[in-house]
Amino acid sequence: MNQDHVDRILAQWRSVHPELDCSAMGIIGRIRRVSRLFDESLKEVFRQHMLSNIEFDILATLRRTDAPLTPTALYQTLMLSSGAMSTRLEKLVQRGLIERIASEDDRRSNQVQLTDAGKAQVDAALQDHLSNMAHLLSGLTKEEQEQLADLNRKLLLSDALQATK
Repeated sequence: MNQDHVDRILAQWRSVHPELDCSAMGIIGRIRRVSRLFDESLKEVFRQHMLSNIEFDILATLRRTDAPLTPTALYQTLMLSSGAMSTRLEKLVQRGLIERIASEDDRRSNQVQLTDAGKAQVDAALQDHLSNMAHLLSGLTKEEQEQLADLNRKLLLSDALQATK
């Protein structure tokens, strides 16, 4: 089996601390490294569509819900602060990708929805995003991808990670 950078780090720890079990370090280290590499690849695809990661996430959320949403619903879904969401939304409005809809009941409230240009932009980015993700996972069989998804889901639902929310 081929060795990666993390294997070399673990070997170094074993040589100076053979009594320690550093296996968790290997798992977490690989997850972090894979995450960074994935993130860079995703950013590049979004950059090609003149979007940041968060702009894609906002547009994709509006696209998949296929209905107008309040800024509050968006920032809660995307785990952003309300200030950060307001700034992002304003930029997307200025670019013509989303539009604000004033509430008939409360003049201070509004919803946002995709414009036709926003739909076209996110749909084009989505195609490239899906192709990119398939490429990033191409080192695994479909069965391995399903196993990885199941294990990640199990980790995310574990008490240890739920307690960190």
